[in-house]
Amino acid sequence: MKETKTYQDAFEELQLLVRKMENAEISVDELAEIIKRATLLINICKKKLTDTEEEVKLLLEKL
Repeated sequence: MKETKTYQDAFEELQLLVRKMENAEISVDELAEIIKRATLLINICKKKLTDTEEEVKLLLEKL
């Protein structure tokens, strides 16, 4: 299942997950699911950054 999120939404959710892990607000039982979710969010952010970089590069080449 592929999610459609903005970069900002994905990044904010990722920050929330990191804060929860840093503050030990999650149980060991939840850890695997949190890591899976974080991995998905990181991939969303990376894809959006890569796509934006490519788009900007193409636009700059047209100048």
